[in-house]
Amino acid sequence: MKYKANMALAVSLLLAVSGTVNGEVARDSISIAGSSTVFPFSTAVAENLGKSGKFKTPKVESTGTGGGFKLFCSGVGPQYIDIANASRSIKKRELEDCAKAGVTDIVAVKIGYDGIVLAYSRKNTQKLDLSLKELYLALAKRIPDPVHPETESLIENPYKTWSEINPRLPATRIEVLGPPPTSGTRDAFAELALEGGCMDIPWLKAKKETDEYFFRNVCRTVRQDGAYTEAGENDNLIIQKLEQNPDTIGIFGFSYLGQNTDKVQGAIIEGQAPGFESIANGKYAISRPLFFYVKKAHIPLIPGIEAYIAEFTSDKASGEEGYLVGKGLIPLPAAERKKVVADARALKIMSIK
Repeated sequence: MKYKANMALAVSLLLAVSGTVNGEVARDSISIAGSSTVFPFSTAVAENLGKSGKFKTPKVESTGTGGGFKLFCSGVGPQYIDIANASRSIKKRELEDCAKAGVTDIVAVKIGYDGIVLAYSRKNTQKLDLSLKELYLALAKRIPDPVHPETESLIENPYKTWSEINPRLPATRIEVLGPPPTSGTRDAFAELALEGGCMDIPWLKAKKETDEYFFRNVCRTVRQDGAYTEAGENDNLIIQKLEQNPDTIGIFGFSYLGQNTDKVQGAIIEGQAPGFESIANGKYAISRPLFFYVKKAHIPLIPGIEAYIAEFTSDKASGEEGYLVGKGLIPLPAAERKKVVADARALKIMSIK
């Protein structure tokens, strides 16, 4: 009898972990984690889904894109998250981790675009106008020797103030608060801004074709001598710190700039100020697409996932006049949006190359 009782308990625990006990789901609400940039959009959609009264409000966590994918790719079952928010595409290595854990059928949904801004306090009356090359020279760990720029040699970044890079820039210390390596914003900033600046240096640009590993290592590695400080995934905390120190610059998504225009302003990059139009038309140099990824195997286990996808991709949410636009989302062009919505509603599995 004792053996049978122990076996019954073991079976019950196994069923609970796998998803059902006596026909009931083990979790009755959606679990989402990932990008801090996508977080306010995802939260708004979750709240609207909850207000419908048909499903519980999904739980949304801001862990950074990399952190979200780590949780997402850990396995299948209600003990793992259902959806990962991302401010970049999922990497090949992350897809491999997913596959190893049995996460194979993934629905990728592109929701719109966002710009990465370099913001500073409105108390600072100077207009900051930067090129991508100046950003690279300010924030990269290693840069070409300024004394002998014609030689293909690198040195540890010596610049302490912006004006040392270019006399027209402020004579203030380079102090930047930015996201950590787990953040998709950090990945996108390194690729679009720092690597973009490298492309303005002829011999480094040539290295992209002849030695891509060297090129990426030099052009995407951020300095660690105090000029750049990892400020975590809390963008609101960065806003507070910018208010306290007007000479400090913070890096975060455009949506947070839009929500805090009374406190901070965005630097001009390559002659363009960050704005709805300049990001939508691609003229603002540091812009990127935003996504969320759905674990298809969880759709029959967790109630509301298909409804969440439908809400997020609806015209009232992410359309040209949707409520997410008011929060800073740059909507997809009409033709692209039509295809994205159709694929999302059909739960089309992403192709793995």
